[in-house]
Amino acid sequence: MQKSNTYVYDPYLAIYMKFEDYNFNPKVKKALAQMGFKRPTDIQYKSIPNVLNGEDLLAVAQTGTGKTGAFAIPIIDLIYRKKANQRRPTGVIGLVLVPTHELAEQICEAFDAIARFTPVKTVALIGGVEQDPQIEKLNEGVDIVIATPGRMFDLISQGHLQTHHIEILVLDEADHMLDLGFIQDIRDLMRKLPKRRQTLFFSATINDKIKKIAYSLVKQNAIRIQLSPKDPVAKNIDHAVLFVDMDHKRFFLERVARENPDTKVLVFVRTKVRAERVVKAMERVGIPALALHGDKGQKERSEVLDQFKSGNTNMLVATDVAARGIDIPDVEIVINYDLPEEPENYVHRVGRTGRAKKKGNAYSFCAEEERATLSEIQGFLDKEIKVLEVDEFEYSDTLNIERDRKNDYRALMEEIEAFENRKKKRKKK
Repeated sequence: MQKSNTYVYDPYLAIYMKFEDYNFNPKVKKALAQMGFKRPTDIQYKSIPNVLNGEDLLAVAQTGTGKTGAFAIPIIDLIYRKKANQRRPTGVIGLVLVPTHELAEQICEAFDAIARFTPVKTVALIGGVEQDPQIEKLNEGVDIVIATPGRMFDLISQGHLQTHHIEILVLDEADHMLDLGFIQDIRDLMRKLPKRRQTLFFSATINDKIKKIAYSLVKQNAIRIQLSPKDPVAKNIDHAVLFVDMDHKRFFLERVARENPDTKVLVFVRTKVRAERVVKAMERVGIPALALHGDKGQKERSEVLDQFKSGNTNMLVATDVAARGIDIPDVEIVINYDLPEEPENYVHRVGRTGRAKKKGNAYSFCAEEERATLSEIQGFLDKEIKVLEVDEFEYSDTLNIERDRKNDYRALMEEIEAFENRKKKRKKK
């Protein structure tokens, strides 16, 4: 197989470039200015000219480096210019495929913001909500679709989404979609698309297996861009591991919350039940928290994210449904309450803080039974994670935070049982 062209990170290339220097339409430039976009990030600087030139692209860059803008900005400009020269609408021109509902909605918001002064229209097609409003928007006419695979294929099979005019296909967080088993779906989709199209493959992490699949999806002369491959965690994220007993994690989480009362804290746990359990534990000690996981309906998940983004609640406890691509402003602290089972997800989790050029902190609570998982994560990073040392007095003092309270374990078990019963009732419906 012919090797693709590869661009290697050079920290000095984009330092003097500004968005106003690009040959974008003035309406696109106006939107970028209103959004506060002055200079392109490194991935944007490397990607935008290639996207504008119609090149296929395989781009790997750290999370939080502006990958959405790297394809959204040039795509909006290209489609706006195309529409200006069209006598009649041709239907959907751009398709962005993503693994999660939240990411689809977030990317759709980004496209809408960049296109606000143009006639370019975008719609998000996601499952878990009624399809009729989405069908209505398609019928009214849209230029760009951002979709999750399930809902997209439903609407294609029903004849509501036409694919024969699509010229640009973006696979965002592509490694995750392929890990989830969507490779055959993606190949089926490509058979429905025009052969003369542009394919853009974006991801924060990539392994040899995914790389091989990626090369089969893009043209052989695709441009490859890889930024900071030696350390997948951004330099502006200070991340460390803290060794604590499994039963003591909630005390340390409470301590983090109390020492940072006005700070957004995103907490990652292993399971849905665990998310609800940690929320209840925080609420019992007077710390408001919300849970986000796959058992919640799409409407409720959106409401939870909105409350956290707006700052109405400063702690969100989530499963890995929130680990990929979600851009929540001003998350200063990420806590790995449970270590992720997939080493790649460590990078995606901690990448929810330190977005763009902001500083962020990420702490992992590692119990004795999780040390093997920690070793796998460090093997993936190819470096050891800094250990946050806690002396015996400080550790004991953290546990004594509970001394004036009564530990009601019976109530805790009843809460877990009630949660399980609600799940069973929803499944029966």
